[in-house]
Amino acid sequence: VAPTTPVCEVPSSAMTGTVVELSCKETEGSPPSEYQWYKNGVALLEKTGSGSARSANITYTMNKKSGTLLFNTVTKNDTGEYFCEASNGIGFSQKCSMKRMKV
Repeated sequence: VAPTTPVCEVPSSAMTGTVVELSCKETEGSPPSEYQWYKNGVALLEKTGSGSARSANITYTMNKKSGTLLFNTVTKNDTGEYFCEASNGIGFSQKCSMKRMKV
């Protein structure tokens, strides 16, 4: 079953230095969807065990299975327009509407 449009939860504002979690979920897709977050139209990288993510100054953890995007300490650089895309390899992937988060 192809995924439906996911529901995204993005806070409209966040305080610098706080923990912020963005969530994305859709329940119709079978097999379960994987989620990809985008910021300002650019796909966010999944943080892996390699050192490259650290050097790229990635301040978040993206879980493609659960759809969460977790910022341990948000900075002003994290301000932007976020949306996520659900896909499970069946039919078209589905995106939620873009939401702006201001830090």
